[in-house]
Amino acid sequence: MNEYVLGDGDQFVINVQDLEELSAKSFRIDPSGYIDLPLAGPVEATGLTIEQLKTKLVSKLSKYIDSPQISISLTEYSSRPVSIVGSVNAPGIHQLQGPKRLIDVISLAGGTKPDAGSRVIVTREKKWGTLPLPHAVVDPATGISTASLSLEDLMASKTPSENILVSPGDIVSIPKAEVVYVVGNVKKAGGFQLSSHTSITLLQALSLAEGLDRDSASSNSKIIRPAPGGDGNPREIPVNIKAILAGKAPDEPLFGNDILFVPNSGLKSASHRAMDIMQVALGAAIYRF
Repeated sequence: MNEYVLGDGDQFVINVQDLEELSAKSFRIDPSGYIDLPLAGPVEATGLTIEQLKTKLVSKLSKYIDSPQISISLTEYSSRPVSIVGSVNAPGIHQLQGPKRLIDVISLAGGTKPDAGSRVIVTREKKWGTLPLPHAVVDPATGISTASLSLEDLMASKTPSENILVSPGDIVSIPKAEVVYVVGNVKKAGGFQLSSHTSITLLQALSLAEGLDRDSASSNSKIIRPAPGGDGNPREIPVNIKAILAGKAPDEPLFGNDILFVPNSGLKSASHRAMDIMQVALGAAIYRF
């Protein structure tokens, strides 16, 4: 509870020992973020924890009594809108009653969908301070902070410190999983979701595509990788799948929107067509006898 950040509309009872004007009195934070207290006057409370508000009141009331003994008890939490968007079952604006952590908010949105990606992105307004998360980035123009963290680690409680208390106005976004495409001469061409991972290996992608087709020229394959930011021409990376399968070349990583292209071998196709013709002819000959 000490971590709970006060917001507009929150109501609490203040007790100040030896000060009748502030004994068992109830106050509500107004829409501008202030409470109006006897003796102390208007005090900005929104954005403070209970302990921070107590410290501020001690400073203001020290002119009237020595070492003020103050207690504050929350009696009513305001509605606190938080936006949960992306690959969750109930996206939208959810009203929070009381302190809620990141996992609680995801649960309020019905949990994640099967196509959820590997990251959770949290955005916080300047007035609530910078997100207490590793690698949080602050926009110098707006003061808005953004942080990205692993969804899998969060939900598995591998990083408890990242299960932060959510503030009013926070935006929690869970993007869809990125997709890797395998096309050309494979048994099952298509797009395959990365799910909780940011990448997979070429051989893992080939396995999802159920392996090479018999007419593939696997030694002349390539990875087509989009240019960063979508600007410029895609990069083509030659890969020798035959050598990778034989353990003579390292397996290659594939990232979101990469395309693994396996070309057709004209020579193999002609050979297989000849074999098919021979088998048909042999079958017809046997049938005649």
